[in-house]
Amino acid sequence: MSGTGARSHRGGGRAEGAGRPGGGTGGRGGRNAGRPRRPAQVAEPIDVHDPEGVRLQKVLASAGLGSRRACEELIAAGRVTVGGQVVTELGVRVDPTTAVIHLDGMRVQLDSSIITLALNKPVGVVSTMHDPDGRPSLAQYVANREERLFHVGRLDADSEGLLLLTNDGELANRLAHPSHGVPKTYLVEVEGRVREALGQQLKHGIALEDGTVQVDSFKIVQVASHASLVEVVLHEGRNRVVRRVFDEVGHPVARLVRTRIGPIRLGDLRPGRTRVLSKTEVGSLMTAVGM
Repeated sequence: MSGTGARSHRGGGRAEGAGRPGGGTGGRGGRNAGRPRRPAQVAEPIDVHDPEGVRLQKVLASAGLGSRRACEELIAAGRVTVGGQVVTELGVRVDPTTAVIHLDGMRVQLDSSIITLALNKPVGVVSTMHDPDGRPSLAQYVANREERLFHVGRLDADSEGLLLLTNDGELANRLAHPSHGVPKTYLVEVEGRVREALGQQLKHGIALEDGTVQVDSFKIVQVASHASLVEVVLHEGRNRVVRRVFDEVGHPVARLVRTRIGPIRLGDLRPGRTRVLSKTEVGSLMTAVGM
């Protein structure tokens, strides 16, 4: 259908040099003088309307974004995109099983069967759904769930804090893949008195046997006579990378807690407990990895 309200930004204003003799080539009697200009090619907007689909405002309301009236106002304000196209007309219909919808740049989760959990992994638990050696695993914390869940990334048995579990295989793969560079935040208690200069050293890079590691952010939280508490942010996912970095700089780790993965925070979630992420949180995760 034409006129769905999907807008494309066509280049406004005249081209540089338009209306000048010789087409503004800058030379007297230039080679292009007198030649007609080719019109600029503008990509046509994609028609996102599906006559057999569901009205967009109803889809948004079903996703928990408000009443239909409130969702109509979101659409009219130009805050909703479908397949990358801004939609402002209220008659547009979409297929909720295939449509990629964003609100204010954040992906809207439409599949109600998808679930993502935050878990505060305790010390002594291995980051696997089943351990052949019989050690405590993640399975015990989701034994009451019917979904087949994947854990996103790992924390070694001696570490604790935030882990994500989801039945969305694509989201799990993207979050774990280093190309997306999802930042992870750690609160680390280390041996010894840490000095401010260590931050620059870590940001510059620490050479390990499997390559150099650079932290994205470093902050000293507390310093005592024989120990220090620091916060580091990095997007590396290598095995025991935080512990190995601090070992390399002479400050072995006494305790390590992951407090954040991308936009998701551990907050006050108690060890061994899980919580279901809200649709807004899942949407922010999907946006962070380009979904």
